[in-house]
Amino acid sequence: MTYQQGPFLAALGAASGDDPALQAELRAAFVESVERQLDLLRRARCDGNWSVAAQRLHAIAGSFHVEELRQLADDAQSAAPGEPTILTRLAELVTELRIEA
Repeated sequence: MTYQQGPFLAALGAASGDDPALQAELRAAFVESVERQLDLLRRARCDGNWSVAAQRLHAIAGSFHVEELRQLADDAQSAAPGEPTILTRLAELVTELRIEA
């Protein structure tokens, strides 16, 4: 999966202005938030926990305009807890986000 950086970078730029340190901090916080929700999805054993983590991912994606993450969060919302294809695709996206950082 390859995510489109343009909207994400624009959102970071709008939030951080011309401060590269703040931009790096916001990017790291974003990646950390996504990783935390992925971990919660991996550990979810009931529909409620899975749904909450998916909803949080959707909100994070919307805040930073990462359409690919938003779509994966929507897919997770309609999948059963522990759905391996969703978890794999999310893990791949997190890897891409980390590489870009």
